Amino acid sequence: MSRPGSDGTAALERAGTETVRRAVQLDAASRFQESLVCYQEGIDLLLQVVKATTDEAKKHRYRQKISEYMTRAENIKKHIEKEKQDGKYHKQIRIEENATGFGYEKLFHEYLTEIVSEVWVEDPYIRQVHQLHNFLRFCEMLVKGPCKVKTIHLLTSYDEGGRRSQQMSVLEEIKQSLSNYGVTLSIEFSSSIHDREIRFNNGWVIEIGRGLDYFKRPEGRFSIGYWDLDLRPCQETIVNIFHSKHTKKM
Repeated sequence: MSRPGSDGTAALERAGTETVRRAVQLDAASRFQESLVCYQEGIDLLLQVVKATTDEAKKHRYRQKISEYMTRAENIKKHIEKEKQDGKYHKQIRIEENATGFGYEKLFHEYLTEIVSEVWVEDPYIRQVHQLHNFLRFCEMLVKGPCKVKTIHLLTSYDEGGRRSQQMSVLEEIKQSLSNYGVTLSIEFSSSIHDREIRFNNGWVIEIGRGLDYFKRPEGRFSIGYWDLDLRPCQETIVNIFHSKHTKKM
């Protein structure tokens, strides 16, 4: 692949500089997970600048900066890992009203490592048709991997609007379909459940204010975002992510 021209190199330089500047700001605000992502992206961009430029002074300057950023990124990784081990890790994501780009795979992929084999879903609102569809989409994501999920535990509440038989029928269909992929779905009901929480047996705990039902109703059956949730506008909600060494079971 050919190297970028002078305009392309300047664009890379601006993007890399701005990205590491953002990383430093997030780092100073103790938003370590986000700062780590920015450091990694910024370092990659600056490495491309070093490869593309013929200015030896600039090469030397950026190599020094890259070395500093790499050292800081590695220290942040160690800090995050220690927080995980101590059960103190906490990340918060605020999903704004009408925001897009928050499909389930985007939100959960970072935490669905290959060792995940068991998942707990506590959500009182897996009842109406669109909520059952949301749960099905979530299950499809788990089946696709890279995790090796074998058991999904669902704790929800009964539909009180006269559609209980439909709710039970759909959940039974999902259960049967999952069994075709070697996944067991365990379903329990509670009349007092109100918390919304998803837990993975690798220690990750994700609390979503609205549970899995944080997407807005699509404008129509043939509108963009009807199938692809990354393109579906969201309702405002807050996502809290924790890590603990021992995930409690239901």
